[in-house]
Amino acid sequence: MYFSNTMALQAIGAATAAAIPQLIDVSSSTTALPGIGNATNSTILGNYYNYWSLTNNKTTYDLTRSDRMPVTKPKSIPMIGSRKEAIIEPSRSAFVIVDMQNFFLHPQLSPKAVKGRNAVQPTLNLIDAFREEGIKILWTNWGLDNFDLVTIPPSFLEGFSDDGTQATTFGSDMGTLTAENGSTIEVGRKLWRGSWNGKPYGPLGVAMDEGIGKGTDLLFYKSKSFTHDGQYGMLMRFADRLSGLWGAQTPLGLYLQENDITTLFLGGVNSDQCVWSTLIDAYFKGFDTVYVEDCAATTSPWYAEEMVRYNGDSDGFLANSTYIIDALKKQR
Repeated sequence: MYFSNTMALQAIGAATAAAIPQLIDVSSSTTALPGIGNATNSTILGNYYNYWSLTNNKTTYDLTRSDRMPVTKPKSIPMIGSRKEAIIEPSRSAFVIVDMQNFFLHPQLSPKAVKGRNAVQPTLNLIDAFREEGIKILWTNWGLDNFDLVTIPPSFLEGFSDDGTQATTFGSDMGTLTAENGSTIEVGRKLWRGSWNGKPYGPLGVAMDEGIGKGTDLLFYKSKSFTHDGQYGMLMRFADRLSGLWGAQTPLGLYLQENDITTLFLGGVNSDQCVWSTLIDAYFKGFDTVYVEDCAATTSPWYAEEMVRYNGDSDGFLANSTYIIDALKKQR
C-alpha cells in the first residue's frame, strides 16, 4: 500500500493529539511544593528537589538541602571567590581527584608538571581531613581498554600522540624508564588500565590504596562496562573522554546519583582540561561544584588556569585546602 508523507504526518499528528490529554501539567504547582520553592522567598535558590538556602544576610550558602534530606553534622567551609562561605553536609559531599597519574605527574614522563607535583601535598592533606569528616574520596582516572581504541575519535588520538600517528597515541607501548634507585620500570601502554603510567603518582598511589582498603575511597575509570539491573538488563558501555561525568551517565555519575551526593570538591590535573571538563559537566547536571585551587594545576599557559578560576567561581565556589582544613579542625 502506498503511504504518502502527508498521510504519515497526519497519523503522527493524530497520535500526538490523542496523547496530549494524558500529560500532566505541573506549571502551576512547582512553586507550591512542600517546604520551599516559593518564588516570593528570596532566601531560596531552586526547588524542593534541589536548592540552596541563603543565610547570614545572604552571605552564606547552605547546600545541605535539609528541608528534605537528613543531615549529620553540617560543616561551614570558607571560600575564596565571590561566594564567601558554604555549609555542606559531609555525608553528601565528595572530593573528586582527577587524573593525578604517573603519566601526567612523574618527572620523567611530564617534566613540565612542576605545579602539578606541588599540588600533591595539599591534596594528601585534604584527603586526610575529609576522611575524618566522612567525606568520600573519589579517584577519577584514565583507564583505557580495547573498546576505547575503536571508539575514541581521531581528535583525541592525535592530541595524545607524540608524533601525530597511531603508533604513539593511546594504548601504545611507552617502553621503560630508570628509577632513582636504578631499577627499571616498565611504563606500560599509554594510559592503559593497570599500567604503571596509569597509576596514581607517588604517595597518591599509597593514599588511594589505603583508602580503598578502608572503604573511604573509590576508584572510577572514565570508561567501564556495567549492567543496569532494571527491566531490560541493558549493558551500558562508555568510552573515555576528558570528563568523568560526560554524556548521559558514567560510573562516577551513577555512584553520585545512587548515594545522593550533591556537593563536589574538585582537584587534579590538568585543571583546564580534565578537571574543568568534569567540573563543568557536574555544574550542568546540577551538582554544587567547589574548585580547590591548590589541589589542581596545569602545564598550560597561565590564562588557561585563570579561565578555570573565573568560570569556576561563576558556576560554583572557589576554595583553598588550607582554609578548609583549618575550618574543619575548629568545628570538631
